[in-house]
Amino acid sequence: MTQPTDLTRRGFLQSSALTSGGLMLGIALPGAVSDANAAGMLYTPNAWVHIADDNTITLLSARSEMGQGVYTSMPMLIAEELDVDIRAIKVSIAPPNQKLYGNALLGGPQLTGGSSSVRDGWEKLRIAGAQVRMMLISAAAQKWNIPESQLRAENGRIVGPKGRKATYGQLAAAASKLPVPDKVVLKDPKDFKIVGKPTRRLDTPAKVNGTAEFGIDVKLPGMVYASLEQCPVIGGTVKSFDAGKAKAMPGVIDVVQIPDGVAIVADTWWHARKAREGLAVVWDEGPGAALTHTAMTEGTRAALSSGKVLPLKAVGDADAEIAKVEKASGKVIRAEYMMPLLSHSPLEPMNFTAHVHDNRVDLIGPTQWQDAAAATVAKVVGVPPENVSLRTTFLGGGFGRRIDIDFIIQAAQISKAVRKPVKLLWTREDDMTHDFYRPQSVHQLAAAIGPDGKPTAMTFRMSSQSVTGRVFGLPADVQDPLMTEAAVAGYAVPASRHDIVKHDAGLRVGYWRSVSHALNAFANETFIDELAVAAGQDPLAYRMSLLAGQPRFANVLKIATDRAGWASAAPAGRFRGIALMEGYDTYMAQVAEISVANGEVQVHKVTVAADLGRMVNPDTVEAQIQSSIVFGLTAALFGEITLEKGRVQQTNFHQYRLLRLNEAPAIDITLVPSTEKPGGIGEPATALIGPAVGNAVFAATGKRLRRMPFTPENIQSA
Repeated sequence: MTQPTDLTRRGFLQSSALTSGGLMLGIALPGAVSDANAAGMLYTPNAWVHIADDNTITLLSARSEMGQGVYTSMPMLIAEELDVDIRAIKVSIAPPNQKLYGNALLGGPQLTGGSSSVRDGWEKLRIAGAQVRMMLISAAAQKWNIPESQLRAENGRIVGPKGRKATYGQLAAAASKLPVPDKVVLKDPKDFKIVGKPTRRLDTPAKVNGTAEFGIDVKLPGMVYASLEQCPVIGGTVKSFDAGKAKAMPGVIDVVQIPDGVAIVADTWWHARKAREGLAVVWDEGPGAALTHTAMTEGTRAALSSGKVLPLKAVGDADAEIAKVEKASGKVIRAEYMMPLLSHSPLEPMNFTAHVHDNRVDLIGPTQWQDAAAATVAKVVGVPPENVSLRTTFLGGGFGRRIDIDFIIQAAQISKAVRKPVKLLWTREDDMTHDFYRPQSVHQLAAAIGPDGKPTAMTFRMSSQSVTGRVFGLPADVQDPLMTEAAVAGYAVPASRHDIVKHDAGLRVGYWRSVSHALNAFANETFIDELAVAAGQDPLAYRMSLLAGQPRFANVLKIATDRAGWASAAPAGRFRGIALMEGYDTYMAQVAEISVANGEVQVHKVTVAADLGRMVNPDTVEAQIQSSIVFGLTAALFGEITLEKGRVQQTNFHQYRLLRLNEAPAIDITLVPSTEKPGGIGEPATALIGPAVGNAVFAATGKRLRRMPFTPENIQSA
């Protein structure tokens, strides 16, 4: 049930904590309301800890679990300060409540994305755990009438002199009535027992034994199933339809028109899917029917010279320096880079279960954006926002696609029409042809080269669609920070100009894992490699010469290249390439070792060095780097969505293929010990693998790849 923000503390305690057989102990952080009352429940802007009678502790995680490990890393932060065994903690995903669970790093929405979960929770959750620990100690001190200084928290108990012990569960009721401490002393990292230690994931057993609930697993009493026919041109609408044949097919309960198409509702999903083949729909395809990917690319390229330029960063007068050098010596290098449309294509297709009834809506399924889903559905179906509940399941992949909520709205609209609980499930073809795609981008870079081969000036201009403009309504003349990620590289150039041009190419776009890091890092890291070649210098030495005053950049680059054996020759028939980037406060270098045969690129090994500051769970960090590399490598080698007459041409994985197990490279990862603040790790490796491989392909073939994917055809035409 959605927790309304104006519910009384006592009312919430009665409706949730007591009915669950335990006591909800609230956490208040600096700036939050910190007065306590007899009910013992405090609203908080971040986390809640539930200490049950059996002494188990449940964390309501504000972030969705989509494989990135928050189901484990968030509890680790609480457990560290609470002094409890991580295996004693259970986790539930929080209900929609932006005030309580907003993501400060993303501007406040209850949204999982931007490699922000650990960065946002690092201090908040530790403070929360420490506050609860201090309240439990205070409760024990009062109970035993001894000074707090003689007590300590230890493995789920408060321990005192003369063998006195009490479990957290025994003290929780009394502790909840105490004032929340305004100040807490957090553990010194040198004393960490949990945080920073490799830890097995808490969700693994359930995912192995089949008890983990994904959206596709949801079952409700009386539930029916829906399959939705949508216009083959995104944005098209229904003009008319004939459902006579479909209604006559086995199991069909109803045929429902909603704004996005026509849904078949049946007793099983297979019956719904088969009956959908009997629909005859006449579509108004709208202006999207004229779209082609080639025309979109040309429009994006043209915008670089005709569109409104949004300045990002300028040092000196780079344009004047380039013009001067070009006139004097001609030593100016220019290059253009292009990135294609991409689909998210998580292995669990879009799905959601909705039940509209009695002026209420119950929603269950996989989403990355809880508060937006609940609020939008309330508006669409016409119920008060407080009457919408949302329970988030595990996500079978997100990658940014489940930030959008189109499929959630569809499920609710169908349920309202049939007055039953409905599970809407898209097919793979639905998913791939009705995505919110990663936008195309075109980059134009130029550099003036001095006598030593180093750039004396550089310009960078990128044109692409603004996802933030679509999702959040960012004005066209305001810089989109999610277009500029990694646009300014860490290299020292005396004069530089970086700017962005927004261009609406006509197709709906969405945030895709690593967002604009992947676009901008490909351009920057390929271009810096081109400059090294033009200077006749080793790509590693060239980069190092431009990293003065950038110790974290230089360190990861040295570690990665040393481990990859850059100073020695690669094995016969193999070639190496480098890429370097800072993203999400993480510094990373990659070296890709590849071979090319008959135009086909095989990546044999990827060596990674990552400095992401303090880590919560190094085991998950390594898994995320591996996952990101496979995800990014799939895109670099194969990924491209094309359109003809407004129709996406790729419909399933036979046309939009994934990297196979036998094609996956060996991945050597070095995690750099660091005392810096935590960086994000779910996405940066995705952005770097492309340019690392592209630079290796140049070393192998002499062909400079300025567009993805690295198919035999694109290599041949380079």
